[in-house]
Amino acid sequence: MLATMQANLYALGAIALWVALASLGVALKHIPPFLLTGIALLMGSLLALPFVLKDKRHWAIPAKTLALGIYGLFGFHFLLFIALRHAPPVEANLVNYLWPLLMVVLAPLFLPGVTLRVVHVLAALLGFAGAALAILGAADGDASGAWAWGYLPALGSAFIWASYSLLTKRGAPFPTAAIGLFGLVSGLLSLLCHWALEPAAALSGRDWLLLALLGLGPLGGAFFLWDKALKLGDALQIGILSYLTPLGSTALLILVSDRAWGWRIGLAAVMIVGAALLGTRAR
Repeated sequence: MLATMQANLYALGAIALWVALASLGVALKHIPPFLLTGIALLMGSLLALPFVLKDKRHWAIPAKTLALGIYGLFGFHFLLFIALRHAPPVEANLVNYLWPLLMVVLAPLFLPGVTLRVVHVLAALLGFAGAALAILGAADGDASGAWAWGYLPALGSAFIWASYSLLTKRGAPFPTAAIGLFGLVSGLLSLLCHWALEPAAALSGRDWLLLALLGLGPLGGAFFLWDKALKLGDALQIGILSYLTPLGSTALLILVSDRAWGWRIGLAAVMIVGAALLGTRAR
């Protein structure tokens, strides 16, 4: 019971940091996305340095484990950026937020001994419906409704994050500080993509400050907290809790942009919190 409570707190900590991702992304939208991600991931990896300097074995992990980390951190962001380039961003973001639902329904396939109950599926679907209401309701008519092939990499990014999250519970144990190595290699690969695919960009002092916040928070600290949550907790319950991310992110965007609060956000909040409570009671 105590471990479950600790896991939920770690998950909520990661979610709280991810809530700021969209707002920071808007403030840094003039920076090419692979450059932004590369710098932020490298900064986030610095959080592991105190542990690595104390004991280098924290990064002495098998190549298979490192490959899993690169698959999760780099693969997720790579496909997401491809999706945002080739599909309407509102709908692409919504497709990407299928990952908590995929995490719930795929858990029995990835994790031995995990049983999926109807109540889990209902909670996950209720959470996704709430996320859809929050995201599309905040779009203010920006949603196009048109088909674009970019939805496929958005779905791929959702699958990668869901499967990565589940596989970290299934594979050989590794120290949470190894997340820093995942971020370091993924950040370097992102910078390589920037060099190959994007124009050069000059960064101001304000940009570097916001990049530090992004790296230490949504693209750094959140990954460490997420790993701790998955190591301690129930993947099904954590997946359902994750729908608080698009709700909080949308609410923060509305707050910082001084836009009006609509009824959709309130209803989305009720649906997502209801899904989280339903998922908790499913235990």
